[in-house]
Amino acid sequence: MRFMVGDDLTLDRVLMPFDIRASAAHVNGLQSIGVLSSGEGDRLCAALDQLSVEFESGDFAIDDRFEDGHSAIEWWLTERLGDLGKRIHLGRSRNDQSLVAIRLFMRDGLRRARASTLESASTALDIAEQHHQTPMPGYTHLQRAVPSSVGLWMASFAESFLDDAELIDATLAWIDRCPLGTAAGYGVNIPLARDFVAEELGFSRLQLNPMSAQASRGKHEVQAVAALWQVAQTVRRLAWDLTLFATSEFGFVSPPAEMSTGSSIMPGKRNPDVSELLRAHASAISGAMFETMEAISLPSGYHRDLQRTKSPIVRAVEATNSAMELVPDLIRGLRFNTDRMRSAIDQSMFATDIAVRLAVDGLPFRDAYRHLAERGTVGVEVSPESSIRDRVSPGACGDLRL
Repeated sequence: MRFMVGDDLTLDRVLMPFDIRASAAHVNGLQSIGVLSSGEGDRLCAALDQLSVEFESGDFAIDDRFEDGHSAIEWWLTERLGDLGKRIHLGRSRNDQSLVAIRLFMRDGLRRARASTLESASTALDIAEQHHQTPMPGYTHLQRAVPSSVGLWMASFAESFLDDAELIDATLAWIDRCPLGTAAGYGVNIPLARDFVAEELGFSRLQLNPMSAQASRGKHEVQAVAALWQVAQTVRRLAWDLTLFATSEFGFVSPPAEMSTGSSIMPGKRNPDVSELLRAHASAISGAMFETMEAISLPSGYHRDLQRTKSPIVRAVEATNSAMELVPDLIRGLRFNTDRMRSAIDQSMFATDIAVRLAVDGLPFRDAYRHLAERGTVGVEVSPESSIRDRVSPGACGDLRL
């Protein structure tokens, strides 16, 4: 039994509020078609409301008395309502019960991730606008390349977070289909009010074919995790930049003091631990994605392998949201060493700008390129500010809209 249950009890504690909500909608659906009387339906829904209160307060816990959260709900109802409590399972299977609870959980988790992603974009854009002309070196291959600005750098994260939020929106739209009522993948021989239940749960449409609904388990989770991975990848790039630019060798930026830690042995240093853990976050999300992908290589119909898709989606959603809660404050609390960044821009970094100007004046670009490669920029004075100002949309601040 320990092997069969695995970590389902722990996971179902996370999913319990969504399972209760879906159970109440199912009761209302049975009541709407006359399978349950209005009195029976009202008693079941009132009991589910009480169960939700007791679960949230800790007065009721899913423990090893139960195989999973589904059996815990039915046991609780039966203890209080007798045989009426047993009737809640009419017209559904643990398969579609799991499907809809996980679908609701994913929808909630993606919406939370979208909100923090947009907040991160807004915060990065605020910093970009404040520092749209603050010079800093631009790098390719980790080599100094051309003059750039804090505005351009931070606006790149604003736009990337907006892209991520757009992908979350697309994923939310794609998974916005209610599987409840498909039972174990072959429907059920009563006229369930599926449209009514879907609307009550906030879904825009149904998953129509029961076998297709069953086959979507894991497939929808992979897409949800893939969208979260894109957010994590943007965070990883930000965290990489911050850990690099915060080193004494660069000294461009300092993270908020509350997001760094002291050394256990070296009293004179601080470590960017929060940024480093955020940097590692994407690997956990990709691990969850590939774990799910491997579990769903299956023929049609339900298979117990699908139980293995529950842990990675819960892990990915919870980990992403706990990480993303930190990102706006991390960005907001950055301190920039503007003198250090400006002094890191040497005269050789203006070569590209000068070559372009010579080409505009009529000299073939390759000739200008060779001339500057051989002789350098001696005798030509260009400032970082003028270089940044001459570029098109230097921070892209005015072009981004949240």
